[in-house]
Amino acid sequence: MRIAIQFIATSVLVISALSLIAPANPPLDATPAFPTVGNPKNLPNAHRVTANILSGAQPEGEAGFKDLVDLGVKTIVSVDGASPDVETAKKYGLRYVHLPITYSGVTPDEGKRLAKALQELPGPIYVHYHHGQHRSAAAVAVACVMNGQLKPEQAEDVLKTFGTGINFTGLWRDARNARPLDPQALDALKVTYVSCAKIPAVAEAMVGIDESLDALKSLQKSDWRAPAGGQADLDVAHEALQLREKLHEVGRTDDAVRRRPDDYKLKLQHAETAAQTLEDALRAWQPHSGEQTTAPAKVDAAFKAVTASCTACHKSYRD
Repeated sequence: MRIAIQFIATSVLVISALSLIAPANPPLDATPAFPTVGNPKNLPNAHRVTANILSGAQPEGEAGFKDLVDLGVKTIVSVDGASPDVETAKKYGLRYVHLPITYSGVTPDEGKRLAKALQELPGPIYVHYHHGQHRSAAAVAVACVMNGQLKPEQAEDVLKTFGTGINFTGLWRDARNARPLDPQALDALKVTYVSCAKIPAVAEAMVGIDESLDALKSLQKSDWRAPAGGQADLDVAHEALQLREKLHEVGRTDDAVRRRPDDYKLKLQHAETAAQTLEDALRAWQPHSGEQTTAPAKVDAAFKAVTASCTACHKSYRD
C-alpha cells in the first residue's frame, strides 16, 4: 500500500512538472497555410499557395519583376482585364500568359484553362490581377482544386487569406463549388497561350476607372495633395476629371447603351455626376503650392458619393 501511494505521489509530481513546461493548448500548426512572400512594396499581398503556385497583386515596377525572379518564378499568369507589362517581364526573362476573368466568377471553361495552365506552364508560377485580392485569389483556388494541387475544402481558405471581398459572391461561389477534374480529360485539354488577350471595350474602360479611383484614394490619404516624393505640381482636380471622362466614355459604348438595362445607364450617370461634383469641389479649394490648409469637408463628401455610386453599380452589374 505504501509503495502504491508513493508511486501515485511521484506520478502527480511528474505530471505537474510537465504541465509547467508544455503549454496547455499547443498550436496544431504555427506556420500559416499560405505564407506571405516577397517584398510587400514590390509584390503587394503576395502569398505562396502551393510549392509551385504564388499569387498576389500586380508587380510594382521593375522591382516587382526582380522580386519574382528572386523567388524563382518562371511564368506570370495575369487574370486581370488590363494588358500585362510584357516587355518588362521579358527584360527579366519571365513569360507572361494572359487569361482574364471577370468579377462575376470563374466559368467552367475559364477554370479548366487556368487549371491546365497552372499544371503545364513552367514554374514556379505567379498569378495576379491588379489588387491581388479578388479575381486572382478565386482563379488560383478554382484552378488548383481542379488540377489536384489543393483539396476542395482549402478553396475558401485561399480567398480568406487574400482578403477577397464578401460582396464578390460569384467568386466565392465558384471557389466553394470547385471539384477535381478527371486527370485524363485535363491532360487532353489543349489551351493556346497568349501574352496579351483581346479585351472587350467596356472591360478595358472599367480597368481605367479602377485605376483612376485608386489614384484618387491615394490623393485623399495625403489630404488631396501630391504624395511626398511624387509629382509636386500634380493637378488633383484633373484626376477627378479623368475619372469623369472615363465614366462618360463607358456610357457611349454600344455595349452599355444598347444592351444594358436603363438602370445600368442611370447608375453610370449618377457616378459621372458625382465625379463632376468632386472635380468642382477640388478646383474651388485646391491650394497654392506650400499652403497648409485642410481640404474642406465637401471634398471628402463628394469623393464618398463617387465611391458609393461605383459600389452600387458594381454590386448590381459586376460583382
